[in-house]
Amino acid sequence: MSSPASLLQRESDTSPDLQSSPKKRARARRFEVGLLIATIVSVIVLAWLLIDIVSDGAGRVNATLFTEYTSRFAEETGVRAGITGTLSLMVLVALMAFPIGVAAALYLEEFAEQNRWTRAAEANINNLAGVPSVVYGLLGFGIFVGILGFDRSLIVGAITLSLLILPVIIVAARESLRAVPQEMRNGGLALGATPIQVAFTITLPAAISGVFTGTILALSRAIGETAPILVAGAVFSRRADNVPWGVTDRYTALPIQVFDFVKRPQPEFQIEVSAAGIIVLMVLLLSMNSIAIYLRNRYTKEY
Repeated sequence: MSSPASLLQRESDTSPDLQSSPKKRARARRFEVGLLIATIVSVIVLAWLLIDIVSDGAGRVNATLFTEYTSRFAEETGVRAGITGTLSLMVLVALMAFPIGVAAALYLEEFAEQNRWTRAAEANINNLAGVPSVVYGLLGFGIFVGILGFDRSLIVGAITLSLLILPVIIVAARESLRAVPQEMRNGGLALGATPIQVAFTITLPAAISGVFTGTILALSRAIGETAPILVAGAVFSRRADNVPWGVTDRYTALPIQVFDFVKRPQPEFQIEVSAAGIIVLMVLLLSMNSIAIYLRNRYTKEY
């Protein structure tokens, strides 16, 4: 019988780490140190930005900021129009992008034949996820306003943002569906279920946590976008009492209002009010990311 010492010696002889030469171990160590330095620098820069924004805008976060529309006076201005516009956009974008994105992912992953057309569609979807957002703004303005004749309204902005995040939702949903074990599908088919029944009663419910997480993270990206909705017709300020707005109304959003505040000549707008608007936007983003993390932890299943 082998002694414990001999077993440890045998493991040390076969361990890839311990078999590495001192030169390779030193190189790996330098690489780890480089990664650690890059992480520390990133965290320091992010923390510095957050501290600077909070110190500039925390004193301006009060009830007036949430209840008032844009004003010429910094002490009377608010981001009510931006908050309601952003929330209206997110509701419309979720209603349009989620069902289309999940249906496309379900078709590509569960029903589509693996031929060159399917592979071409998959490659183009992956490429569209990396296209700059301003291109989607130009696309939305050119098609929906220029060709179809729509007004520059809330629905045009929502469709443009839906196109922006649709590839992200499809890619995230496909990855979640792919993680479902094939044995679960085979078990459903063996019990007499049709492929459509298996897809909607077994596969999709098993992958729903990843689908929800990917969708909310995509919405979090859309909520902070300025370029596409600025090109597609968002206005800098708006006063209205019909909240929530109609889909054909002119609209604004929080990123647009922050951009407007920074452009104004008064230092109070450029520093305090714009920083307060960024704080509100960050709170919305962190809230959505927290919901995504909760859904992932709540519905994730181990197979």
